[in-house]
Amino acid sequence: MAIETKLPRGRATFTVVDVPRDEDLYKCVHCGLCLNVCPTYTELLVEPESPRGRIALMKAVSEGRLEMTPRVVSHWELCLQCRACEAICPSGVPYGRLMEHTRAQLHQTGRFTLKQRLVNRVMLRLLLPHQGRLRFLMGLLRLYQRSGLQWLVRKSRVLVLIPGPLKSIEAQSPTAAKRFFGPSAQVFPARDQKRARVAVLSGCIMPLVHANAMDATVRVLQRNGCEVVAPKGQGCCGALNAHGGDLEMARQMARRNIDVFLAANVDSVVVNSAGCGAAMKEYGELLRDDPAYHEKATRLAKMTCDVTEYLVKLPFQPPKAALKRRVTYQDACHLAHAQRIKAQPRQVLASIPGVEFVEMADSDRCCGAAGVYSYVHTDMAQRLLKSKVAAAAATRAEVVTTANPGCAMHIQAGLKRSGVDAEMRYVVELLDEAYRAEEA
Repeated sequence: MAIETKLPRGRATFTVVDVPRDEDLYKCVHCGLCLNVCPTYTELLVEPESPRGRIALMKAVSEGRLEMTPRVVSHWELCLQCRACEAICPSGVPYGRLMEHTRAQLHQTGRFTLKQRLVNRVMLRLLLPHQGRLRFLMGLLRLYQRSGLQWLVRKSRVLVLIPGPLKSIEAQSPTAAKRFFGPSAQVFPARDQKRARVAVLSGCIMPLVHANAMDATVRVLQRNGCEVVAPKGQGCCGALNAHGGDLEMARQMARRNIDVFLAANVDSVVVNSAGCGAAMKEYGELLRDDPAYHEKATRLAKMTCDVTEYLVKLPFQPPKAALKRRVTYQDACHLAHAQRIKAQPRQVLASIPGVEFVEMADSDRCCGAAGVYSYVHTDMAQRLLKSKVAAAAATRAEVVTTANPGCAMHIQAGLKRSGVDAEMRYVVELLDEAYRAEEA
């Protein structure tokens, strides 16, 4: 429920719903600490592509000194919303919220570029809120990929006849899982003594692309004394809608999940996707003006944990079987910067006997995936991906681990294209593999 407020004069270019708040805008003191951690600024070295510069543009529009011209909008669009600036900011500027509210203005006034509007319309309105449609589409994609038709299409070079945006979508299409994971009435019993009852977020993309990671998450939780449910009725967390400025749809999606998870009678909601976990932990803020849901949203936010965060807090049982692997880790932006979780994934990896862990240079620098960003701003996404792949290759790791589906798909494609012999896995998948090796 968005609350409309009367705005002071001079704000003619901002609407009255979900306006960037003055208390957020004027926290920035322009110290410049954000510059060296901002991926777009370090690539382009121009002030408007920095958090400080983008906030200056927001202030200028808010004060009526500047119109939301296409040039101004382009600087806001190019932001990855990785929130690295937010994590380092000494003034506590809530940059993620500022950018979401600014993009809400672009969404409401139709000032996004045509390409961004098209992607937002298809992904954020027609697909993500409707899991049936998404599953049907991914089922067709699985058939296209596994039947050999994709190989034939790419071999025939027919793709050169397809318009650029569609060609980009085909080239970046994820590999559909052999079997989809999904919400159900099934209860997965705890192994040995029951320590907790938890729910897992199935979400939207994870169960269709990385079903193995979902299965691994359930098994790991069971192994550590958790009774696990994936309650029916849940859906996409709404993170991408919020990032894209479609806050009203994000609120609708949040309300659905709040109702489902609070009715599930669980101690915690465990999430294995960094972006989803960050979004759910901020449901209270998203629904701050909704008197019917604010308290419930805040309650669910406090129950939400990343899977590595939850395991360390339990604490989990270290595996006994050894995995002889050289492993590195890519910090997913919304785990490292939004949730401020960096140590726990490394603690899980360090607990696995035989794992040789090697730190990746700039492991918490955005890989360029950023939700739908790589489809809209392909050039910048590929520049960032090239750096990430080079950093991963320099570790000579056999396995690159992460904690977010967008990162996993984007980096896996980059590794394959660059001929780097390394597989992409979730941290929880390696822990599950070690547990299962104990029973082999």
